[in-house]
Amino acid sequence: MRSSAQPLFRERQSFRQRRVLLLLAIPPGAMFLLLVWQVILGHPWGTQPMSNARVIGWTVFLWLVYLRLVTVRLVTQVGPGELIVGMRGLWRERHIPLNEIKSAKIATYDAARDYGGYGIRTARRGKAFIAGGNRGVRIELVKGGAVLIGSTRPEELLAAIHRDVSTVSMA
Repeated sequence: MRSSAQPLFRERQSFRQRRVLLLLAIPPGAMFLLLVWQVILGHPWGTQPMSNARVIGWTVFLWLVYLRLVTVRLVTQVGPGELIVGMRGLWRERHIPLNEIKSAKIATYDAARDYGGYGIRTARRGKAFIAGGNRGVRIELVKGGAVLIGSTRPEELLAAIHRDVSTVSMA
């Protein structure tokens, strides 16, 4: 059901948790310090130090992984006949045909308590796509199961879903 038509709704969210960005920066930052200490200043670290080539290689690798992780975005799009949600830059998108949605409603949640954190999560309550905040749209599927999509504009997302499918409950 992919179409080049203009989407009814499109939202792109970045992960806003600064503490997570700082924690992710620790391994590449530590490798950079090791690179400075061993390669630039010439002081081998440890009793069996890594070669300078390995230190440089690991430093580059960890910085590339870090840069990849901090550029991941949660992208939600409602187009003709389908809802598309995914973490751009990491996972494939999930396509949900709108005729498979039994109901959709605005939901308030605690990401850590209800789903175990941010990102793509699977919990007792169903699958969740959360980049930040505490509001989104919870979708119940015809075949069973639920999907929560975190959004900074849940009212607009719900309206776009409802606009394309008259059978979706807006409860």
